[in-house]
Amino acid sequence: MTAKPSPTLHQQILGDIETRIVSGEWPPGFRLPFEVELAKSYNVSRMTVNKVLTQLASAGLIERRKKSGSFVAQPQVQSAVLELHDIEAEVRSLNRDYRFAVLSQRLRRASDEDLTGLALGENTTLLEIECVHFAADAPFCHEYRLINLDVVPKAREADFAGTAPGKWLRMEVPWSAAEHRIRAVSADKQMAGTLSLSRHAACLVVERRTWHDGKAVTFVRFTYPGEQHALIARFTPASA
Repeated sequence: MTAKPSPTLHQQILGDIETRIVSGEWPPGFRLPFEVELAKSYNVSRMTVNKVLTQLASAGLIERRKKSGSFVAQPQVQSAVLELHDIEAEVRSLNRDYRFAVLSQRLRRASDEDLTGLALGENTTLLEIECVHFAADAPFCHEYRLINLDVVPKAREADFAGTAPGKWLRMEVPWSAAEHRIRAVSADKQMAGTLSLSRHAACLVVERRTWHDGKAVTFVRFTYPGEQHALIARFTPASA
């Protein structure tokens, strides 16, 4: 059995700070120690600390304020209330039969856009997958997903013809932080054909990034027919 590689100092610091934030030990508004203090505490260079803080800011966990320092970010409403739903469970809750189909699956090197968006290391290998989820015979949503094989090497040999990628990942890799972005788009020719829509029909897009111990696990983009879907969240007033 191959020994699991030890985490780098960067990963250790990132995972430590992320855990403090996610657990609530460092609540929203908490000012993080200054770079020089963190560098001294972890016995690393300020450059290493700066890279960690930049990655945390990209993930939306902290806000960096010029001359003031870094602060734990206030959670956005959508990222606070949205959960990582199981599409199969969602379809079956509508009393409709569920199935999915893999449209494409390939290995590729991370692009410059991937390196920035997921804060990946150079030469990272990604598994790129496209699927369509169906409710009965109607397309329910299109899924485009990238999986970081440096973090989830088992995905290279996984059988996604039998288990949807999202469900497989939830069983294999716990996530410690997630980010959602929601937007509306018009269906282009290819998406219109995939979802059986008219050209330029409104679509709801949910993009999600997840991390485990400070390392990017996956990026996924779900595209839903806009007229058939809505995001509903129930929440209570925040305490003063």
